[in-house]
Amino acid sequence: MTKTSPIISTPTKNVGESFNQLPLAPAMLANLQQLEYLSMTPIQATSLPITLAGHDLIAQAKTGSGKTAAFALPLLTNLNPRRFAVQAMVLCPTRELADQVTQEIRRLARFADNIKILSLVGGSTMRPQRDSLEHGAHIVVGTPGRIMDHLERGSLKLDALNTLVLDEADRMLDMGFYDDIAFVVKQCPAQRQTMLFSATYPDGIARLARQFMRDPQEVKLLEQHEESKIRQRFYKVDNENRLQAVAQLLKHYRPVSTLAFCNTKQQCRSLLEVLHAQGIKALTLNGDMEQRERDQVLIQFANRSCSVLVATDVAARGLDIEQLEAVINVDVTPDPEIHIHRIGRTGRADEDGWALNLCSPADRNRIIAIAQMMHIEPDWQDLEALQSAADTPLVPPMVTLQILGGRKEKIRPGDVLGALTGEAGFTREQIGKITVTDMSTYVAVVRNIARQAVKKLSEGKVKGKTVKVRALED
Repeated sequence: MTKTSPIISTPTKNVGESFNQLPLAPAMLANLQQLEYLSMTPIQATSLPITLAGHDLIAQAKTGSGKTAAFALPLLTNLNPRRFAVQAMVLCPTRELADQVTQEIRRLARFADNIKILSLVGGSTMRPQRDSLEHGAHIVVGTPGRIMDHLERGSLKLDALNTLVLDEADRMLDMGFYDDIAFVVKQCPAQRQTMLFSATYPDGIARLARQFMRDPQEVKLLEQHEESKIRQRFYKVDNENRLQAVAQLLKHYRPVSTLAFCNTKQQCRSLLEVLHAQGIKALTLNGDMEQRERDQVLIQFANRSCSVLVATDVAARGLDIEQLEAVINVDVTPDPEIHIHRIGRTGRADEDGWALNLCSPADRNRIIAIAQMMHIEPDWQDLEALQSAADTPLVPPMVTLQILGGRKEKIRPGDVLGALTGEAGFTREQIGKITVTDMSTYVAVVRNIARQAVKKLSEGKVKGKTVKVRALED
């Protein structure tokens, strides 16, 4: 492989321009219009001319930047819908991301009839996936381990593959998937287009590129946060007071949802203990959790039943939570790009957000590096000046109810909403997000009706059947 092309940094050319500038099929352009893809995001504007011309690509871009469409449009352009064989594959680090990507490609593929897209992830049985593959699929989206399983069993054949995408490649490397990725890529035809998307650029990315890509062009987008939307403050703290300071920040700013970043799993556990002792409802994500536990944590945090999610960078990658009021950097990361990626989780769309940073004297050089990369003068504030509303505890507005029974019992969100707003007599405004998984259904309800809702659902019926219900509370 020859040397990669120069990196394009923070592009402005073509940004905001219409997709009509691109060599896309009229039916695809019409579908984009219908989906309200009105103008290109920076990653789309910079990468699509490269990939639509058939080049391999390494793109550095965060979740929420429009990267799925950046790789889905060339992937769909390369596809022959009349050929029932796997022509494109997207590897993702987690089941959640694979599901999101599958849904988005399905939306973008509506311009053509009968494009079949399969999600191949762990946490569900192999047989239905094997049966679906036997019936033929054009695109597979999956996690490295499950894709490997199918390749080893011979249920997935890649002879017709022309496009390979590695999404959130840095996270896959963080999770120890290098050898799995190498195994999968070696099963792909040598003549193919490869696109690699990553939020950061660790050494392993260059190694992957050298081994598996042909003269890739590189696009690097430094995240640009609107200062007015993310208000960033820095607080000096001694290490022994760091965890207690998190509780101080929460009691002063009182965000409904906060993502708290620690550099180690042990620090996450210690912070969780401190917050629980203060009566703050917090949950943590870590790599040792089973998929079911991880799903439950994410559901509770996303539906506003949990005030604080404590996580390391590895555990939190791939999360895209709506309405995240604050990010607290409990520990300062040694990598300024990761800092920018962390705080970019808040202040999305039309929302404002806080980025609150706890810094010990040992963090001085890290803060200097962050300030230089972001072109900012840190706004230093005094922890002692924070006011605490001690009489009003920080309590999440919702409670999550778990109903035993999910997709396998053919339960749909409408069935649960109907049960709660029908005989149970609650209003639509008292019901939050409803998430249906294979075995369980989760519904967020306003905190003050939680007990009553459990009682009414247990006494009534969902989809004509009696169900077991419990509130997910400590």
